[in-house]
Amino acid sequence: MDAELVRRLALLLDRVEHWLPPVPEQVDWNTHVAALWQPHPLGGRLVPVPPRDALDLDDLLGIERQKLALVDNTQAFLQGFPANHTLLWGSRGSGKSSLMRALLNSLAAEGLRMIQVDRHDLSSLPMLVEELRHLPQRFIVYCDDLSFEGHDDAYKALKSVLDGALTGPPDNVLLYATSNRRHLMPETMDDNAGSRLVGEELHHGDAVEEKISLSDRFGLWLGFHPFNQDTYLEACCHWVSQLGKASDWNAEARAEAVRFATLRGGRSGRAAWQFATQWVGRKRLHSDA
Repeated sequence: MDAELVRRLALLLDRVEHWLPPVPEQVDWNTHVAALWQPHPLGGRLVPVPPRDALDLDDLLGIERQKLALVDNTQAFLQGFPANHTLLWGSRGSGKSSLMRALLNSLAAEGLRMIQVDRHDLSSLPMLVEELRHLPQRFIVYCDDLSFEGHDDAYKALKSVLDGALTGPPDNVLLYATSNRRHLMPETMDDNAGSRLVGEELHHGDAVEEKISLSDRFGLWLGFHPFNQDTYLEACCHWVSQLGKASDWNAEARAEAVRFATLRGGRSGRAAWQFATQWVGRKRLHSDA
């Protein structure tokens, strides 16, 4: 290459180098327990992230059955036993995402590693899975708030990884997803136009079958539902005691917690946390004033 051209290229690189983003830290799965998948036109990269908080499984109330099923499934996977891809579905704020964080905090010491993939990046999921195939660690690939619109073809990549490809997912990878929808895709009245009765049996049309087939590829479904008032108040008591003092939970706090849920139009673990944050913060503010 011409020496003058080399000199000019080097000068150009010196001028633009400070505009370039820093090279991200490489993932070391011996020390990192979680990462984000970031696709780019030439492939993708894993960016390590620290645990968001110290949330524990015991902090999550009102979902005992779901906790037990998810922990059993994950521990079986970590020990090399058969385990299912899992869909956590149900009402907003009911603990789906929190359970995933608590699961990682509780089982990281047993070898669990977790990678979060944004639902808009699912088209690159096969590339990520192939990258993980030959690693010694065991990974949960996690997609939060998973849903698809009618024109969105990214679900095809998810279907392929879950069950549709010849090779299937590797033994060291499971997919977990949270969603407000059990069937992940919107359902319309037009979808039912192809349904028909054969004798006394209802046969769905192709559109309905296509939408149901995606969630069917998750072997374990865990449903999350709104809290009743007793469970909601138990969660409020727990978080008020955690964020403040046990004495902060009293008859006045209970009445305010009921009013808080009424104004929000629902009871959930998220509402309990938000009430406790507001109540304890206000108590500390006025006690220190």
